[in-house]
Amino acid sequence: MSTDVFTDHRPLLFSVAYRLTGSVADAEDVVQEAWLRWARTDADQVRAPKAYLVKTVTNLALNELQSARARRETYVGPWLPEPLLTSPDATEEVEMADSVSLAMLVVLESLSPLERAVFVLGEVFGYGQQEIAELIDRDPAAVRQLAHRAREHVRARRPRYPTDPATQADVVARFRDAAAGGDMAAMMELLAPEVTMWSDGGGKVTAARRPVVGADNVVRWLFGVMSKPQSQNVTMTVATINGEAALLATEGDTVIGAIMLEVNGAHVVGLRLMLNPDKLRGLTR
Repeated sequence: MSTDVFTDHRPLLFSVAYRLTGSVADAEDVVQEAWLRWARTDADQVRAPKAYLVKTVTNLALNELQSARARRETYVGPWLPEPLLTSPDATEEVEMADSVSLAMLVVLESLSPLERAVFVLGEVFGYGQQEIAELIDRDPAAVRQLAHRAREHVRARRPRYPTDPATQADVVARFRDAAAGGDMAAMMELLAPEVTMWSDGGGKVTAARRPVVGADNVVRWLFGVMSKPQSQNVTMTVATINGEAALLATEGDTVIGAIMLEVNGAHVVGLRLMLNPDKLRGLTR
């Protein structure tokens, strides 16, 4: 049945759409629209359903990226991709096993939509350049140029600090303990002197409107926020977000944010705080 075919490929389709848009909400909208188009299609006439569906999702995501770029020009404060809870044991996350980190999604944001599509389809999902040319309706020579530019761009900007999962988890746990205990000295030991913090509140909640640079400034900002009465009932727990150990912030049963750490050795070199309530859907999946 056509429904079964779509259901079988849905995890892959969401994974492609999420990597292309950096938004859980937009990815879900893209997959829903792909389903509506598939439902109107005579599936018996489609010789390669997977390729057909990936092409549909890719082109819908490209359209969404174009409009999203215009919206981000008026976004209040730093814009971050929407975080996503992941689990290596969950069936629906099989296609996300090689999931890019949030830091990598930030790098992908600096690519043009077509460069991003070519990079994601080729480097993440293993499509050949001829296949990509067919998926995005471009000449193979143009795809080769796009792939070269995208790889060079990503190579120059991608996270430079490969960290093993055990070290990442340890640093995240120590960060949580220092924050929960109000231990500024322990926090200063964890943060690299040149650490940078980005907080995405979208103008909806308290967040820094510009990146905060330097350990002293980051600690003052963090502990200033945590000392406010509305922060007293917030609990931070370690969770796997975008394939890495991170912190999930909850108030009672309600998710109110997430903190993703970029780690170099035993030090935090980057913090990304997702606080915008409109961008937490992926943390309650």
